[in-house]
Amino acid sequence: MQLARVIGTVVATMKNPSLEGRKLLIIQSLNKDLAPQGKPLVAIDAAGAGVGELVFWCRGKEASFPFKREDTPTDCTIIGIVDSDKHVTSS
Repeated sequence: MQLARVIGTVVATMKNPSLEGRKLLIIQSLNKDLAPQGKPLVAIDAAGAGVGELVFWCRGKEASFPFKREDTPTDCTIIGIVDSDKHVTSS
């Protein structure tokens, strides 16, 4: 699980049928000081996040877990929203 900031949305006119009705967001991964690191990624939103929010995200096989038994093709999923960043520290 990693931290990221939602920096945008994705609009897709054609996508895998299992992604119909799912929100796709652009996230920027953050380091322990909440500074951007790496390139932005497209993630499926399983938590109801919006642009500007601090979120938890995961990759790999675990990224499909929030979608139960569905065959959702994802390797990057937002799994939680961080309510406040005042407790996120670099220590």
